[in-house]
Amino acid sequence: MHSFRDHFSARAATYAACRPTYPDALFDWIAGLVTRRDVAWDCGTGSGQAAVALAARFAHVHATDASAAQLAHAVPHARVSYAVAPAERSGLPERSVDLVTVAQALHWFDVDAFYAEVRRVLRPSGAIAVWTYGDVHTGDAALDDRLHRFAHGTLGPWWPPERAHVDAGYRTLPFPFHEVEAPSFVLEHRWTLPELAGYLRSWSATLRWQAAHATDPVAPLEAELRPLWGDPDRPRTVIWPLVVRAGYVEGRQEPGTRN
Repeated sequence: MHSFRDHFSARAATYAACRPTYPDALFDWIAGLVTRRDVAWDCGTGSGQAAVALAARFAHVHATDASAAQLAHAVPHARVSYAVAPAERSGLPERSVDLVTVAQALHWFDVDAFYAEVRRVLRPSGAIAVWTYGDVHTGDAALDDRLHRFAHGTLGPWWPPERAHVDAGYRTLPFPFHEVEAPSFVLEHRWTLPELAGYLRSWSATLRWQAAHATDPVAPLEAELRPLWGDPDRPRTVIWPLVVRAGYVEGRQEPGTRN
């Protein structure tokens, strides 16, 4: 089992404040995968963005992350319990979970060990859903080109190797479940330029660049984007295509069946 590689604790507050939130339609679809909604396990929860949304649809959400610093910034909720735990050792009882979710974190896991843990804790009727998003888009060709060159040129050598799985939409990762086809989803926000810059500063590659150079690579980019953006405090629509993989350990249950 590989050791936990912590890319985000040093910027946990930025991560919590600046990462995009997920659309309600995503959670409605995921919740519809299961007929029993007692317990969901949100693994690699970070600051709890997905866990809180799941709590509106499940009686209880067990949310884990290997980073105590990330959990220190998690959003509290009466139906969410947070715990420091690696993905491969949840601490949950066998066959106690109806749904397992992983939001933008699967690529950091020892996936074989994690999948073994999923099989251990899921009920026979349970499901797993994982998702990821890649490059941000504004719909403005000049802005998008500059953002692309920053992400893949300036920061290209500074991404951890696991980032390649995100760029591939998780198709390079094994998914040994009875997979079901997911609809197309997008993340969409109205952000100002400073809000976008905050998001860019939360990237693992940005943190690694900054540690090596003792400079902020986002500051000059933000200055370059200003004339393209216009008023930096005027929000623009930013979107990320979302890739979802979902499935069952033992095949889809017929509607209405319960364990």
